[in-house]
Amino acid sequence: MSGKVAQRMHINLASPFIVEMWVIIFLVEFVKGSLLVALLPVYMENILGLSVTVVGFAFALQYLGDNLFRSPFGWVMERIGYRWTMTGALLLIIVAVGLIIYAKDAVTLSIACLILGIGTSPLWPCTMTGITELAGSTQSGSSGAAMGAVEMASLAGTGIGPIVVNFMMDHGGQSYRTVFLVLMGFAAAVVAVALLLPSRIGGHAPHVVREMNAEAAAVPRTPLRPLQSLKRTWHQVRTSLKVSRLLFPALFLQAFAIGLMTPVVTLFARSELHVTPNQFSLLLIAGGGITVLALIPAGKLVDRIGTSVFLNIGFLLAACSLAFFSQVRWLPLAFVAVALVGISYALILPAWNAFLAKQVPKGERGTVWGLFLTLQGSGMVAGPVLSGKLWDSVSHSAPFLASASVMVLLFGLHLLIVHRTKLKHDNMHGVIEQGK
Repeated sequence: MSGKVAQRMHINLASPFIVEMWVIIFLVEFVKGSLLVALLPVYMENILGLSVTVVGFAFALQYLGDNLFRSPFGWVMERIGYRWTMTGALLLIIVAVGLIIYAKDAVTLSIACLILGIGTSPLWPCTMTGITELAGSTQSGSSGAAMGAVEMASLAGTGIGPIVVNFMMDHGGQSYRTVFLVLMGFAAAVVAVALLLPSRIGGHAPHVVREMNAEAAAVPRTPLRPLQSLKRTWHQVRTSLKVSRLLFPALFLQAFAIGLMTPVVTLFARSELHVTPNQFSLLLIAGGGITVLALIPAGKLVDRIGTSVFLNIGFLLAACSLAFFSQVRWLPLAFVAVALVGISYALILPAWNAFLAKQVPKGERGTVWGLFLTLQGSGMVAGPVLSGKLWDSVSHSAPFLASASVMVLLFGLHLLIVHRTKLKHDNMHGVIEQGK
């Protein structure tokens, strides 16, 4: 096989769309991580004197806005393209940060958090749809390396943002207002990059737009009302989405497992491992750093070998390492456990997204990706709620053991989905052979 053919086999990670989305994802997660992790909890409680309950409510609104608007923005993107969908939504981040700067009460801050969530909601539907479009134009149809690259951008932005902001506050002596203005500048830079995005991948309209244009040429033009358009979209999604029903609980559980751990990791490290802030930072680097560094190599291997091996190993390794972490009380062993968790997620993330990409039909890709990501995101809502109850009512190890159990369940669901898909494919192949 010639070099030119080999180059066409997989998505080019240096393609303009991938590079632009990488920068957008990094900057959005940088701003979002800075606000939600480092700034707003302290600012709302210590500066504005708001209760922790209000802080939690405001953050819940942010996530609600992000989650609920993913599917609608995916639908909009199918019709007006990537550039204007992303640009219009990302402008809302600037509005949100501006509201935060001048907010003096809980209502204004809660509205700002809701707007922030809405502004970030089209990020992943657009990214996943674009990568799926690019993968469809390659000979292999593989998207693992590209999925790994964007996940790396997300994790890097989320981790670096709070570190930079804390440095500015602690060592630079900057005020909250100054830091918020800096973040607004980053938000403006995100909008500028979004304007560089293509309207369509490769100069072609998404599948649904091409179909609508073809039908429009065949029949007299009549105004299509919004309700009729939505009904038509829903009908096309229902008829074209041929996936196992087991995929829907798997989508929920994949994020639910993470949601179980997120609120209690810091508490566990402090109360059970008795780590210092510097040691905790090293623990985060050990887990997150390994994940970030391994994502692209893992993604490239997913393109070569397939998703099944990586998901099976990743789910089982995550289950074992989370159960191990819940029982350790000696810091060196904690580093080993965290490193294993990081490796497991480096195997899972690109493989899971590539696995989902294969389930997305050509029609209404943006809407379907929005639906998938909304279902997946709902797990991040339920996970922290149960996690807190397990922590208070059962034990400090219980949330991690529950997360490990979910990983085992995901392993079983994935095996069943793959098995049923193979049986369905074999039956269809048999019918075709009989027809011949």
